[in-house]
Amino acid sequence: MAPVPLEGHQTPVANNVPQEASRGGSISLGILIDFIIQRTYHELTVLAELLPRKTDMERKIEIYNFSARTRQLFVRLLALVKWANSASKVDKSAQIMAFLDKQSMLFVDTADMLARMARETLVHARLPNFHIPAAVEVLTTGTYSRLPAVIRERIVPPDPITPAERRATLLRLNQVIQHRLVTGNLPTRMRNLKIESGRVTFTVEHEFEVSLTVMGDGPNIPWRLLDIDILVEDKETGEGKALVHSLQIQYIHQLIQSRLVDNPQPLHEVYNCLHHFCQSLQLEVLYSQTLRLCRDRLDDHIHVDEYTPGKCLSISYWRELTCKDPRSELGYRLTVQVDTHDPARPLTVVHLPSLGNKEYEIADRAIRSDLLSMERLLVHTIYVRTRSRLSELKQELQTMLKDVECPLQGSPAILAVPVLSPCLRAEQLLVTVDTHTGMLQCHVPQHDAPLVPELQTALNNDHARLPALISELRFWITQRRCEKTLQHLPATPYERLPLLHHPDHPMTKIGRHRMYVKLHRHPNVILVVAFKEKENCPCEIDCSFYLAVVKHASIEDDPHDDTIETELPKMYLKVLTLIEFDTFVITHGPFTSVDDQSEKKRKAQTGRNETTPRRPKHPAYFIPELAHVVALCDERIPFVTLAQELSRREIAHQGLQVEANATALVLRLVQLPPPIGPTVHPSSWQALLKRLLSVAIRVQGKATKSWMAEFVFYGSPLASLHPKEQGLRRPVYFQYDMGTADAVRQTVDSLLNDWAQIVHLYSVVEDLAEYFRIEKYNLSNIVSIKSYSYSRLVLGYGPDRSATVTVHWNSSDKAFKLVFGAANNCVNAHSLMREQLEAHLNRHRNLAQIVHILHETYEPLISISKLPTLPQLGVRNSRPQVPVQTFTIIPQSSTMLRLSYQGMYCLEVKMRGGGLVSLRDGAYSRFDRSTVVEEFTPTQGLKAFLSKYVDETAVFRRRSQSEDDNPPSPVTMDSEGGGGMSFLSSHHRGPQSPAQQREAGLRFHPPLTPPSGSNPHTPASPHPAISQASQHQSFGSSPATSFNLASPPSMPPNINPSPSMMPHASPGGLLANSPSNPLHVPSPAGLMPTSSPGPCSSVQVGHSPAGSFMGQTGHTDGSPFPSQSTASPAASNWPGSPSMPRPSPARPGQSPGGHPALHSPQGDLKAGGCHLSRVLPQRSWAGAVPTLLTHEALHLLCTSTPHPVGLPSPDMSPLERFLGCVFMRRQLQRTVQSEDCLTVVPTNEPGVVHFKVDSLQCRVWLNPQFMQSLHLKVTPLPDHKDQWSAEEMQVIEKFFDTRVAAPPYKPNSLSGFGRMLNVPLNVLKDFVQIMRLELMPSLIQQQQFKWAVQWCLRIPPSATNIVPVGQPGVLVCRNKILFFLQIIRVGVYPPGMEPPSLVLPLVYDVTTNVTQVAEKRDPGPATALTAANHQLKRFAEFGASQGECSLFPAVRDLLASLVLPSEPPSQVVSPASTMQASPAMQMHSPMTGGVVGMPPQPPPQPPQLQYPVGMPMGQHPMMGPQ
Repeated sequence: MAPVPLEGHQTPVANNVPQEASRGGSISLGILIDFIIQRTYHELTVLAELLPRKTDMERKIEIYNFSARTRQLFVRLLALVKWANSASKVDKSAQIMAFLDKQSMLFVDTADMLARMARETLVHARLPNFHIPAAVEVLTTGTYSRLPAVIRERIVPPDPITPAERRATLLRLNQVIQHRLVTGNLPTRMRNLKIESGRVTFTVEHEFEVSLTVMGDGPNIPWRLLDIDILVEDKETGEGKALVHSLQIQYIHQLIQSRLVDNPQPLHEVYNCLHHFCQSLQLEVLYSQTLRLCRDRLDDHIHVDEYTPGKCLSISYWRELTCKDPRSELGYRLTVQVDTHDPARPLTVVHLPSLGNKEYEIADRAIRSDLLSMERLLVHTIYVRTRSRLSELKQELQTMLKDVECPLQGSPAILAVPVLSPCLRAEQLLVTVDTHTGMLQCHVPQHDAPLVPELQTALNNDHARLPALISELRFWITQRRCEKTLQHLPATPYERLPLLHHPDHPMTKIGRHRMYVKLHRHPNVILVVAFKEKENCPCEIDCSFYLAVVKHASIEDDPHDDTIETELPKMYLKVLTLIEFDTFVITHGPFTSVDDQSEKKRKAQTGRNETTPRRPKHPAYFIPELAHVVALCDERIPFVTLAQELSRREIAHQGLQVEANATALVLRLVQLPPPIGPTVHPSSWQALLKRLLSVAIRVQGKATKSWMAEFVFYGSPLASLHPKEQGLRRPVYFQYDMGTADAVRQTVDSLLNDWAQIVHLYSVVEDLAEYFRIEKYNLSNIVSIKSYSYSRLVLGYGPDRSATVTVHWNSSDKAFKLVFGAANNCVNAHSLMREQLEAHLNRHRNLAQIVHILHETYEPLISISKLPTLPQLGVRNSRPQVPVQTFTIIPQSSTMLRLSYQGMYCLEVKMRGGGLVSLRDGAYSRFDRSTVVEEFTPTQGLKAFLSKYVDETAVFRRRSQSEDDNPPSPVTMDSEGGGGMSFLSSHHRGPQSPAQQREAGLRFHPPLTPPSGSNPHTPASPHPAISQASQHQSFGSSPATSFNLASPPSMPPNINPSPSMMPHASPGGLLANSPSNPLHVPSPAGLMPTSSPGPCSSVQVGHSPAGSFMGQTGHTDGSPFPSQSTASPAASNWPGSPSMPRPSPARPGQSPGGHPALHSPQGDLKAGGCHLSRVLPQRSWAGAVPTLLTHEALHLLCTSTPHPVGLPSPDMSPLERFLGCVFMRRQLQRTVQSEDCLTVVPTNEPGVVHFKVDSLQCRVWLNPQFMQSLHLKVTPLPDHKDQWSAEEMQVIEKFFDTRVAAPPYKPNSLSGFGRMLNVPLNVLKDFVQIMRLELMPSLIQQQQFKWAVQWCLRIPPSATNIVPVGQPGVLVCRNKILFFLQIIRVGVYPPGMEPPSLVLPLVYDVTTNVTQVAEKRDPGPATALTAANHQLKRFAEFGASQGECSLFPAVRDLLASLVLPSEPPSQVVSPASTMQASPAMQMHSPMTGGVVGMPPQPPPQPPQLQYPVGMPMGQHPMMGPQ
């Protein structure tokens, strides 16, 4: 279709669009598009309006034409827009052309103008001659005299007269005016005049001001009126405007001027006219103001009775008083009028009733003032009337009230009537007059008195009722003063209370003016205050006080019989007794100062004008007598109630007394009863009473009062280190809350409980003091007395005495309580045993035993408290999210506790004397070693592990020293009072041997078995002469003194000794000489101390010093040192057995040695040439036999240390590592049995787990040297022997040692590792390569990988939510293997910044040989996992080689090529330094720096990477590293 031009629609735009010189016009593209759109919209609008009227064919034609035309237009626009892309060059060229055209035009125009000037303008140009004379005159003289004279004649005005002529003329005119005024007749009120400047000005105040002059000095020349100023103003209603219009002024001016001509008295005419006008204006102003007052504010209180313009205005007020007061018949009225006698005078005011001359002047002054105000006139008038009425009332009241001055003052006037003496201004009765109505009003400013309406009625009507009403008001104000006085005291006043009493009760004789005061702290007591006026001075009030004892009662209660009470609510108060106080006695006590001049003061008070009145001590509203009586009752009633309760309990006291110098009240007790509960020894009771000097009870505090009981003692049985406990006077204070009278019983109970606390504590402290005085007990070196305040005892013990224990008696529990603390950041682990120690103290009541127990158990408990108790996640296979506590400490007695490890294993720790503890497997019953406790599992290898920490040198040295220094006594001494109180139970016993003292230092109750002969496990008596009963009672005496040990008793040869009666059956001591032991080594010198390998011939076999330790005869815990002769009981059965000395490995510088027969069958150690380790034969009950350890060994056992073989792991205690390994070995056995992929291999080796997978056979055992790590030995099956290299097997073994069986011990790591071993051979080899990268970080640096890799044997929380957190990290399902790897960026981030890490869930498909990232089905936003997945897909597409497993090549490509989108630009950072310093590497990877294939051994230097101390990013804090 050919383009057609636009039909006449081109709009000329040249007027609005800038042009480029003379070239073609241009238009903005935006404006052009706007025009096209507007045109199209206009055509569409036209079509929308016109098309409905046309036929269908016409509509189609029009629509087609419109679309074609519009399409053509927009096609042109499109072509123009496309062309506009290159229009910049054309536009630039056009600008250049326009600029050149403009320059050319400028040149042409310049040439034309120059030519025109030369040809036309300059031809006729001439220069005129200069006017030199005029210029010279102007420049020299400054003027020009040659101007035409007509200018001056026609334009310049003539000069005015001179100032001198003007002054002379005005002075002459003043003289003329003065002469005329002197010779003429001047009105009286126009004498205020002023003559100046040729005029005279007359001023009439508040009316007008007029100025006149004369036009000559002739006598007949009339006055000329110059100016009139009306001075009448209305500042209230006129709004500041002039009251007279200028036209009115002009009219008056003309009128007066016309009357001045030919008038014989012109000035009189001027005054009369203006005065009449101003008076009429003033009356009009007052009338308008009155109307406005009636309309706006005063309503009907004022009324305009008459108004005659220009003559008078009459107003009435106090209309209500006029109606009620018969004396004012004509009413109260004021009239403002023109003076009828002399109209020339100002307005006058007439009052009805008439006022006195003085009052009239006050009222008349209002109309003469500058401010013309009807309101002001009324106010002045009413003020005068008010003072008049109040003056009359004042005279009447002063006659009625004797010696009372009633001041009348103020505006409006107020009459103040003091109704009391003294009286505050706010308490006075104020009487005034209502300005509107004229009625009298009264009120009391401080109070809203209910008597005010009656008083007001009496004032306006019947004055005879005033004395009675004022008296009632006086009592009412006094009651308010009582309330004000008691507002800060613990009492509440009431005007009436629901009291019940007999009709003839003394309460009825008290006057009706009274107040009831309830004491807050004493609800059963009410203070009654009665008021009475003084006869000679009714304005003064006397107070009488009564004390009523009441009780709550109902209206139905029988007032004659107190026993008959109904069930109704007790809303009434029944008066029981009423006590009247003598006012003088009650207000004067021992604390009142003596005043000798009281009579003089009384005289001074009666003669008021004789002396200067002194300033009162208290304000008038304060009643000091009432406050004193209330305070006295509040202070003394508690003492009275307390004394009654003490008397009821038969506690003697001295009654209420006032202390010296009247400081306070005190109640002293004479005697206190013995405490109720456990019996106290009479000697202790008497000794305490001798020390008790006094017991006093006082009240302390002001707002909140409390009882303060003071016990004063003489000295102390114990010397304390506390600085406040050095004197001989020892006060002890107890504070009790002061409640109501019903709570006094609890107060006495608390007092007796505190007394019992003192008595019971003193009974044990006195015994302790006796032990302190005996030097052989050595208590002063064990413990220090930090404080003894008779109510509590604080002992310091431990190193530097930094641990403290507070001993006090708890009255509610009737038992001693212990509170443990520590100073200097010290740890006091005895808090674990608090309940057991309290039970021991309450059972034996002997602090010396507690002191020895604390001393001997301090170090073991400190060591045990170092074990971790935090809960861990991932311990339970099936429920890894359930936390399980690591170690749980379960105290059993004061010297025995149990340690539970993860709720599965249990150790029983018994603390003995002499720095020894015994440990045994708590899973076994104490009474039957073949029985296992249901809650726990036996710990396999416990005896062998503990034996490595046995230092028999120290054990035997302690025993030998005790034996040598303390030979046993041949005399048997029975304990006094049984085993419970035998330990140092009385100082009446004879001296004891040092062995007894040392043994007695720590003697504990063992769990005893019933003395039944049918129980095969009950230990036999150590001596046939000792009965079973004596065994149970031998707690208090040393075994060394209980039996005759001169010759060792022997057992019959046909009786095998019980394992509990044998020597120590552990490698730390000797093997048990039992025929049931397959590897027994009998020894006749079974308990000889040794310090180095080899026989010890210098030590003789002698008596056992076991009695010096804490064990006792008949002990049933299988002690390795029974209380009998220490000659080996097996010597009679197996003589000639060689001795087996062995030094303890816990001692530095020694190495364990032993017989080859004791070598573990589990295989030799890999450290060639190393010593052999002796391990116990695996007996099921071996752990049940206690192992004796020193405190140092227990400390080593429980203290966190680095791993002994150098494995990378956090510092742990050896005990935790051993139990963790035992736990993991047991879990491995369960895993092998439960997993289908693992096959159990039968074996006879105890403690060794054998299993196999498709191509490998595995053997897991516990390290026999330290027993703190699990190790794996992998051997290929015969069918796959050629498919495995030694290095690959070493990688698997190393990975198991450092990653799987390493801390934290999580069983799911074993499951993941087992599933990892069961994958196909080629996949397992790739897994091994990944392990190799993790175990040797140097390979990452060598191959220049960007990422380091770690295995996730358990699902970390930061992983994709595919498998629950904590489950095994390797899952095999059909042909797919899901495993998790964590990669950490290396080489980019500086050492101070934590590099990013990623947990990749990878899936390897065995059938397709493809490795990819496992993602959720629902796609999410692009993450780092997406980038890793793309990288793996690219490798699978381009880099995978056929015929080999693609798993490790894909991972290797990922480590080398993965780049995150959010990574910073590359920085020059050493990969090695990043690998070593990255906290993420240390937190995420349990790596080691050892050489793969080497056996575990103590490392000569620290590994490259330490074991993780923290956790991976995002990992749960209890899950531990993966």
